[in-house]
This record gives sequence, C-alpha cells and structure tokens, in this order.
Amino acid sequence: MAGSAAAMRNTAGRLLDMFRTMLVIREFEETAHRLHQAGLMRGPLHSSVGQEAVAVGVCANLRRTDLVQSNHRGHGHAIAKGTPVLAMLKELLGRTGGVNGGKGGSMHIADFSVGMMGANGILADGMTLAVGAAQAVDLRQSGDIVTVFVGDGTTNRGPFYEALNWAKVFRLPLLIVCEDNAYASSTVTDEVTAGGGPLARARAFDIDGTTVDGNDLEALDAAAMRLVAEARAGGGPRFLHARTYRLGGHISVDKMIYRPAEETERHWTNEPIARLERRLLELGIPEATTTNIRAEVGADLAAAAREAQRAPFPDAARAYEDILDVGGSRWK
Repeated sequence: MAGSAAAMRNTAGRLLDMFRTMLVIREFEETAHRLHQAGLMRGPLHSSVGQEAVAVGVCANLRRTDLVQSNHRGHGHAIAKGTPVLAMLKELLGRTGGVNGGKGGSMHIADFSVGMMGANGILADGMTLAVGAAQAVDLRQSGDIVTVFVGDGTTNRGPFYEALNWAKVFRLPLLIVCEDNAYASSTVTDEVTAGGGPLARARAFDIDGTTVDGNDLEALDAAAMRLVAEARAGGGPRFLHARTYRLGGHISVDKMIYRPAEETERHWTNEPIARLERRLLELGIPEATTTNIRAEVGADLAAAAREAQRAPFPDAARAYEDILDVGGSRWK
C-alpha cells in the first residue's frame, strides 16, 4: 500500500507540473491574441488553444538536447520544450530581446538552447527538415532524437511521404506527432482525405505508431514515453497520431463561418485543461492548488506582456545581421 501511495503521489506531482505548463500555453495564446487584436503584432497569429495536451505530453518525455521541429501553430511546442515566454512575447511584438531578435515573429520561433529548431509555415516541409536533422543526430550517435509536429492536413502533401520513406529506410531516431485537430485551415480534413487516416499512412511505410485521445494528457504521456524510448533505442521512426480539436480559428481574425457554432461549443466541454484538472481532483490535489496555479500563471503572463511592450524596437541598422545575404550589398 505504501508503494501504491508513493506512486500515486509521483503521478499527481508529474501531472500537476504538466497542468501548469498547459496553463502557461493557454494563457500565452490568449495574451498573444489580445495583443494582436490591439494592433501590436504584425502578421498572422495561429493559436493552439485546445491542443495544449499534445505539446506538453510529448515534450515532457524529451531531453533538453533532443530536437523539435515545429510548424505555424507552434507556440505551445516552444513553451513545452522550455523557451521562455517573455522572450517569445518580445519576438511576437518584434522587440529587442525577442528569442530571434524580433525578426522571426510568431511562425518562426527558434531556440537552439532548448533544442527548438524552429517552425515552418509551409505544410509538410517541416518533415523534410526534421528528417535531415534526424540524419545528423544519427550520424553523431548522440543518443538524442528529433520530434516533428505536423497537422492532419500535412498528411495529404508529397513531402510527408518522401520524409516517411527516408526516415524508415535509414531507421532514423524520429518521432512524428500528428496533431489531428480536424481542420486543414478551413477545410474538414476527413472530407478531402482518402484511406484510413494518418496512422494508416505511416504504417504503409512500416512505421510503428499509435492513435491516442489528444485531449487526454495521461494517455499522451504514456504513448509518447513508449514511442520516444523506442526511437531512442534504435527502433527507427515512430508515429503518434493525437486526435484533438482546434477551438479557435485558423488565424486570430478567422470568424469560423465554415463551422457550426454548436460544434465548437461541444468540444469546449472536452478541452484538455479542464479534463486534467478534474483528474487532479480525483488524485487528491486540492482545488485551491489548481486555482492558485491558474492565478499565478495569469499574473506571470500579464507581467511578461507589460514588459514585452516596454521593450524597444531593434535598431534598423541591424536588420541585415543574422541573415543569409546571398545577393551581396545590392540587397541592402
């Protein structure tokens, strides 16, 4: 009984840590949305509200030196991998102190110090970048793996299949995570996708994997733990198909007129943070504890947003630093 009680405490403690990280992602996305609506941010903003469990459940099983290749909806991946939220907010606002000097913006967060390779807004091309990184990791025999996050719409693109083939042929240490949020931009993915879905397509290349409820943090954690261990042990690429739901629009100004209102409302009853909070209460975590964490996270993000807005814009003279200048001085 004592061992069982200790295991329960360990489980609750791990889930509580992940609960906090999921709240940070949710609060970051909502803060970024408000800043974007206020006209303080340039370019599109792709929110991952509703998908927080996938990022956290996967990244909780990665080492700091493991690499992550993200996509246009990638704020949660960066936060779950350890990128500081203040530096990310400064980046979104194009300010000095941004994680990429204010030059990458929302869709290109990179933080090599935590293994965050960056993000790619071109669907499926993140797969080929991840395969290249996994090839390098394999050649170095570092024991690290590469994780790439893709969407369900990605599985209809040619580079997706090229990457699967290469990863399997060379038995690369790669975990492919498909965040199946039901929509490819404004299109219901199932309506334009033939066959058995993402996992069936991976298995066509003899890549092992599993499908999980992407709003169930415990299920994600367990599945990611197994697949990461197998990829790290030399088993070759693995595929995690996580069924979730994008609670917001494709971008922040998307009014979702293509989606029945009751559909979104129905999915709010199944969103991952509230589900995990209910589970924590079942495990004996006091409601006051989760309430306090919510308040702390909200206060921290509010303070980070104020500090980010006070940060200066970069000196225009530095615009051509840290870029590939293939055309010489004429580009200046």
